[in-house]
Amino acid sequence: MALERGPSLTEQAADEIRIRIVRGALQLGESLSEIMLAKDLGVSKTPVREALMQLKREGLVEVHPQRGTFVFSMSPEQVGELSELRGILETAALRLALERNAAALVQSWAGTVGEMKAALSESDAERYRILDGAFHRTMFELAGNAYLLEAFTTIAFRVQALRNRLSLEAELNSTSFGEHEDLLRLARSGDATAAQALLVRHIEWTRSHYLAKLAGNGAPGQGTA
Repeated sequence: MALERGPSLTEQAADEIRIRIVRGALQLGESLSEIMLAKDLGVSKTPVREALMQLKREGLVEVHPQRGTFVFSMSPEQVGELSELRGILETAALRLALERNAAALVQSWAGTVGEMKAALSESDAERYRILDGAFHRTMFELAGNAYLLEAFTTIAFRVQALRNRLSLEAELNSTSFGEHEDLLRLARSGDATAAQALLVRHIEWTRSHYLAKLAGNGAPGQGTA
């Protein structure tokens, strides 16, 4: 494809490369060639180089001196640490959102859960994953704390990239969806303690399944979270 010429070729290049990483078109740890990307995107190397630096700041790209530029990769320990941070941030965001904007959270989640159900019924895996990410981001948008949202944004793309690399086995996705429905139910009832406990289990479920996938132990496909 060729990108349209305009004042923000760097941003366009970053957007396209980011999408390819998050969706799995570019694999974790894959070497990235500025020349090949520039040719593929129909731009010069300069906006591609600047785009890669932007993606490095987002944690999606790693630059290794004397070796080159690569899509980020994560060890089992790093996956565990990322999940731990995600749990800390998301439970805090859920608590604040329920305290400050409970009605808006319930309304937004209800709409998202409805769309997620439709996506599952239509076997639209990509749409389901996008909605899954939106479900979690809503907590931060309604928590009323810009710094908490900023902190989440620093890991959001990596979380989504890992989520998208889990297999999309329908039965396990159905289980994950059921937990989203339960979170909505608990939010409606105002039971913040139970909602936070479920959210912790929800994140841990994803962590353990992804680690099993990394270990290559033949575990079945995993759902999203």
